[in-house]
Amino acid sequence: MKRLHGMELFAEVAKAHSFSRAAAALGVPASTVSRHVAELERSVGLRLLNRSTRRVELTEAGRLYFERCRRIVAEAEVAHEELRGQLEVPSGPLRIQVAAAYAMDALLPALAAFGKHYPDVRFHLSLAGTQGGDRAPEACDVSIRFGGLPDSSLVARRLGALHARLYASPDYLASRGAPDTPADLAGHDCIGLRTGGGQSEPWRLQRRDNRYLMTAAHRYCVDDAGMAERLAVLGAGIAALGGDQRARLKAGELASVLPQWDLCPIEVHAVTETRLLPAKTRRFIDFLADYLDTPAAASARPGRAEPDASGTGAVSNG
Repeated sequence: MKRLHGMELFAEVAKAHSFSRAAAALGVPASTVSRHVAELERSVGLRLLNRSTRRVELTEAGRLYFERCRRIVAEAEVAHEELRGQLEVPSGPLRIQVAAAYAMDALLPALAAFGKHYPDVRFHLSLAGTQGGDRAPEACDVSIRFGGLPDSSLVARRLGALHARLYASPDYLASRGAPDTPADLAGHDCIGLRTGGGQSEPWRLQRRDNRYLMTAAHRYCVDDAGMAERLAVLGAGIAALGGDQRARLKAGELASVLPQWDLCPIEVHAVTETRLLPAKTRRFIDFLADYLDTPAAASARPGRAEPDASGTGAVSNG
């Protein structure tokens, strides 16, 4: 039991890269965390963490140990909750990682609604870009990610999709001219949104039965939709933006580009490290999938979300 507790504390430090942040998340003194992790290192006979005044990093042995012990800790937490009946009453800190623009438009209303249902849950929100990737988010229970997901050991639940159109500032279009066809985009400065890997994904446009894949490199590549929108307003180029842009169109900050063409929907997923989820995480993902499909939420989020009836599925085939 003592070793399992040390593994739990070690896993939190590894995720947070900090003894103090891990202690705050667990609600225990930092000295307690440090002491138990040191005892764990003496028990295994290897240094698991490299400590500095600014950051804590895993050693090579620590990375191997972390991959094993985080799953053991997750299984133990679920088993403990089952015995305590917490599968019916979610509680404790829920750490969520999400892109800033999506948080403002869609997630915050869902958080407020979920919090009213479960007053014992505390929310820790971390703002990040929209990139996917095959690495688990650090110090996070669930990450909201966009676009295609690579094969990995992570587990994903499809929440819906973002629907976007092309926009640019009137000043940009006045100086460069408006494209008449999707092929004309190759001659323009385009603002790409990175949803996975190092490069922004190509634009896949559709109009009824017609499809066009814009493969030309984007001049700007960002990992946050808010940055893409701001660059478009500043006249940097053409951007693919979701959400309700009527206010910016009316104010003359943006103008539609190729208005007869839509971009193919961008998938939205809730990503976790394991299927063995505590009640707070599992209930939140279920709640979010249902909430994003309600008419009340439709006007508050960027694009229309289409719920997936298939439930949770692994990103990998194994």
